[in-house]
Amino acid sequence: MFCLSVGALLALVACLPYQVTTATVVKDLVSGHERPKRMVGGLLATNIPWQVMVYLGEGVFKGGFHGGALISDRWVLTAGRNLFIRRARKESQGKEPLIPKIFIGISHRSSADSSKEVAVEKVFLHPAFQNMSDWENDLALIQLKEPVTFSEAVMPIPLPEHGDDLEERPGTQGTIAGWEFRLDLFQSKVLRFVKLPVVSRQQCRSDYQVFTHTPLVDDNMFCTGPGENETNVCFWDTGSPLAFLHPKDNRVYAAGILSFDKRCTSYAVYTKISPYLPWIHAVMRGDQDYSSQRSSLMDDMFSQKL
Repeated sequence: MFCLSVGALLALVACLPYQVTTATVVKDLVSGHERPKRMVGGLLATNIPWQVMVYLGEGVFKGGFHGGALISDRWVLTAGRNLFIRRARKESQGKEPLIPKIFIGISHRSSADSSKEVAVEKVFLHPAFQNMSDWENDLALIQLKEPVTFSEAVMPIPLPEHGDDLEERPGTQGTIAGWEFRLDLFQSKVLRFVKLPVVSRQQCRSDYQVFTHTPLVDDNMFCTGPGENETNVCFWDTGSPLAFLHPKDNRVYAAGILSFDKRCTSYAVYTKISPYLPWIHAVMRGDQDYSSQRSSLMDDMFSQKL
């Protein structure tokens, strides 16, 4: 039986390494029931083959586990904030990201064992991660030590191609999966997914401008609103990909990585993938370290005269 007093719950929430909205939690407690209108109100996901579990530790104070997207046989794309226990910019600046455990091909929490774990070679934060705010350039790439074997249960999700812009069309629906946060401070044992509609950045900005500790939604971000019956993403769903089915050719692609999931009954904010494709491809090619050498070589070549 859940029997914390309102005061005790407030004290506990205040200690969390995440920016939890206390007002909504207290409202749930006073009403005498958990809020059903979040990811837990979604549909059971028997198989989301590109969904990855990014695991830092068991429980709130050890980092918990979050979402990620398998984008090739050796690469996972997730939110940069998922690689820190204390995720606010003032806490993560100057600190090295943690190396998470990665589990693939699972839909039940109990399946996250050694048979589903893949070893991590290296993590790459976006070089401008959290430059000015908690949610700016909120992306990270995780390189796996060995290629994974694709199957019906494990397969990558494509990145956007030139001209893909469904995330720019208000009303378009995408799908996202995750293991959400519950009022009892534990996460769901089963992967679930929801269908969410895109909303305009202007509409999203007007909502968040009145709140502190929320993203300043820029052109590298986009938003979704609640789905049917106000189902939505919530705490711990960060890093999961929002996928679209292109109406012209039935092609699936990931348009964004969930960055801000704290307003469980309102808008969710995603890092838009397409502006970051040059960085993503450069990291995956392994040629980041040669950028300055190439530039220097080209300068030398252009400076020479015939």
